[in-house]
Amino acid sequence: MKTLLVRYTPRNERSNTKKLLDSFKSEIKNSDIEEIELSIDVPDLFLDDSLFAYIERNYLGKDLMPEKKNLMSKMDRMTAQLKSADIVVVGFPMFNFSMPATVKAWFDSVMQKGQTWNTKDGTYLGMMNGKKALVLVSSGGYYKKEPMTSWEHALSLAKLEFQFMGYSDVRGVLAEGMNAGDESKSSNLTKSIEEIQKIAHEWYDK
Repeated sequence: MKTLLVRYTPRNERSNTKKLLDSFKSEIKNSDIEEIELSIDVPDLFLDDSLFAYIERNYLGKDLMPEKKNLMSKMDRMTAQLKSADIVVVGFPMFNFSMPATVKAWFDSVMQKGQTWNTKDGTYLGMMNGKKALVLVSSGGYYKKEPMTSWEHALSLAKLEFQFMGYSDVRGVLAEGMNAGDESKSSNLTKSIEEIQKIAHEWYDK
């Protein structure tokens, strides 16, 4: 079994997201672990040349010349890392009601037609069946109750991306109120960590 931990924690030890990820990592059993820090190993963006290379290869079925293959090399490496993992955990803080641009770029990199999803008879098909995904998000405010639920586009979007790729078990934990008072923050963080550890026990203790 292999576990892939994808993190965006540029605040390092000050990061609440890192605390969430570390709580999961401490419970991993009988699994190889690979980690990616997206603030260091920054995903490529789809720019003019790389977007055309992707369309030519993944949509039109053309073989790419070496220089065009090179444009896709980091995206292909990150896709291979994802495909090799039985369990993937992605952790990041909420930025302006959604995910940081670097995290979105990672999803754009690995959601490749013919690799992690495809189409058949006009229907989208995920190709990652049998695999598990967990999304861990920390937020300064509160988004689980109205009227703020419609403002939350971080955890919900990440879970949707994994569901689209066909993951059989997609979970999410939102640690809210990290900008609240110390008592509320500590309580919310503790509850989230307990939920995360419960998921890890379920997945690794079988």
